[in-house]
Parts: sequence; structure tokens; C-alpha cells
Amino acid sequence: MEHKKQKLISKKHFAYRMLLYALVSLFLVTLSILIGMLGYHYVAALSWIDSFHMSCLILTGMGPTNEMPSNSAKLFSSFYALYSGVAFLTMCAIILSPIVHRILHILHIEEGNQSNG
Repeated sequence: MEHKKQKLISKKHFAYRMLLYALVSLFLVTLSILIGMLGYHYVAALSWIDSFHMSCLILTGMGPTNEMPSNSAKLFSSFYALYSGVAFLTMCAIILSPIVHRILHILHIEEGNQSNG
């Protein structure tokens, strides 16, 4: 990202930056769902579709739909839920960071113009 003393990037470059950050976030979503699917399938013995369903619901904070049959499944589900909370907030921060940076950069440019004027 550009320094506060640098010129504001063009809308085209900003759109490209947003696309890159969205792709990073999409990669993290995909990786997180894959981790959840593998865990729910092999630890909790859920079908692949149920594993996908549970992973998506836990990752977005909706909550579980299936009963965990064993202590190891309950432990996996607990740790995956903790991970999902942090991962979801991280993905939101990744997507919003270019927008917040641009707003702060614009405000700094405007502040600099007023003090010179």
C-alpha cells in the first residue's frame, strides 16, 4: 500500500488491489472449509456433504447441525469453531483493509491540503 506522502492510486489500481485481497480471502475461505470437511468427515464420521454443510455453518457462525458422536469429534468441533471465529474476522479484515486504507489516505490528503492553504 502507498505511503501517506504518496499520491492516491487510480481507481483502476484500487479495483485491482481489491480483487487481489478478495482472492486471498477466497483462498482462506476455501482452505478453512477444506480443513473443516476433512475433520468432520474423518473425526466425526459425517458424510462429505454433511461435512461441507457443517464446515460452512461453523465458519460463518451459524452453529452446528449434527450431533458429535465421540469426544474426539467434540474436541475437533470445538477447536474448529474457535479457529473459525478468528478466521472469519481475519477474512473480513483482509477484504476491508484496502477500503479503510484508501479512506484514511484520502482524509490525510485533504488534511494536508487544508494546512497548506
